[in-house]
Amino acid sequence: MKAAVFEATKKPLVIKTLPDPECAPTSAIVRVEANGICRSDWHAWSGDWTWMGLSAQPGAVLGHEFTGIVEEVGKDVRNFKKGARVVVPFSQGDGTCEYCRNGQSNVCITPLLPGFSYPGGFGHLVAVPFADMNLVTLPPSIDFVEAASMGCRFMTSFHGVVDRAQVKPGEWVVVHGCGGIGLSAINIAAAMGANVIGVDLDSAKLELAKGMGAMHVINAKKTDPLSAIFDLTGGGAHVAVDALGVAATCRNSIMSLRKQGRHLQIGLTTSAEQGEIPVPIDRIVTMELQLIGSLGMQASHYPAMLQMVEAKKVTPKAMVTGTCGLDGINKIFNEMNTFQNVGVTVINKYN
Repeated sequence: MKAAVFEATKKPLVIKTLPDPECAPTSAIVRVEANGICRSDWHAWSGDWTWMGLSAQPGAVLGHEFTGIVEEVGKDVRNFKKGARVVVPFSQGDGTCEYCRNGQSNVCITPLLPGFSYPGGFGHLVAVPFADMNLVTLPPSIDFVEAASMGCRFMTSFHGVVDRAQVKPGEWVVVHGCGGIGLSAINIAAAMGANVIGVDLDSAKLELAKGMGAMHVINAKKTDPLSAIFDLTGGGAHVAVDALGVAATCRNSIMSLRKQGRHLQIGLTTSAEQGEIPVPIDRIVTMELQLIGSLGMQASHYPAMLQMVEAKKVTPKAMVTGTCGLDGINKIFNEMNTFQNVGVTVINKYN
């Protein structure tokens, strides 16, 4: 199979022909039809997550936002057959721990992450372990590029906005950072009936945020975002999302809340923060604020999201600003170095 292979930190991925993966009894081989290029891939490629134990090793095949067609199933797989159209959640479980048994496989004690735990969607074929738990049937009305655009960014935002923060109609939701996670959160919160504000430093990203459902956008390079948020909301947001994971966006998210507001942390930190960000703890206490973390989404929750996509209630494909082959990944990684990229680029050519 063809794959874009990691050879060294911050060095271009190299297109190679690798042996096809073997199919274990509980696994399925998926022929990848599309895979989103995610900032998490960039974190691994650039060495930005070595402090948390997630670093790519020479020979690694990254990619965790993939969708495709089942080519082969192991003898113990019951729910999928060859030819099935599937989308693959990036937060996977092994089915044995208490969280998996309770339907919370996204926080499995021994998590499985394609592109990190095993070779991922930057290769044309992927062996997905525990396929019955970790694959989701893709409806025929959703094309592969749109399914890939849901990737980790959209499904993570869906779980965060709908399941964890439980956004309600009429609430004010402010999203700090309008990259893939932020644009997804905007689209989903708007679909839930919220009044959504997008905050970023890039005017092009803010224009895309409007198209994803933001009622208002704020360029934090030109306007004090906190003053603007309090003016627009009449006292602060009900829910604020840090979709980036840097100290400034985390603090601004908390500070933009009204009393008893909910801060939703989706963005993971960089090597600059290494998982530690000072927060205004007295404000959290005196205003009875909630801090909510959210990681991925379990496969069992996908049907609700897919139904909303089919009904055009949410539009993940609107984030797609380009497609490419495997040889286009390096250009996107270089753009991510300086936050140049807007929206989502999806790999849809593997030849």
